[in-house]
Amino acid sequence: MKQISVILIFSYFLGNYILFAKELSSGEKTEMVNAHNRVRGAHGVPSLKWSTKAENFAIKWAKVLKGNGCKMKHSSHSDRGNGALGENLFWQGALSWSDGRKELVAVTPDKVVQSWADEEKDYNYKSNSCRSVCGHYTQVVWKATTGVGCAMEVCSDKTQVWICNYEPAGNYIGQKPY
Repeated sequence: MKQISVILIFSYFLGNYILFAKELSSGEKTEMVNAHNRVRGAHGVPSLKWSTKAENFAIKWAKVLKGNGCKMKHSSHSDRGNGALGENLFWQGALSWSDGRKELVAVTPDKVVQSWADEEKDYNYKSNSCRSVCGHYTQVVWKATTGVGCAMEVCSDKTQVWICNYEPAGNYIGQKPY
């Protein structure tokens, strides 16, 4: 019985360590860059590379958001070096059961980037305007952006927040993304 208890406790802590890691794994980083580059490639925009500078800021901001219960809020313009870094946020709620249990929803970097890429339907290139929200999409495909760095946090209620920062930032008023 003691052995089973020790195994269960070890499994719980190991699971929480993996589940609540602040930094993306090397595989997730590769998947994140590749997902961005698939969207960018469809528009003939140069590929992005992983940016440690952008990642470090994303990790810091993810911790802030986790401390705030994963409420979505962009970092300030001044926090991002007066606009040196662009920023996209993604939020995923937990799976809630009728008995009150909450489970983590599996989210991949592909899903995160696709949610931003889906805003393309609301972007009109000719008029350089959005019908609804499209700023996440335009940041993903911003031609002058060369680097991306991302992080993820899981809150106590099993909601998730994903942050990607971009360098240099895009979304300049009056300029088209590509």
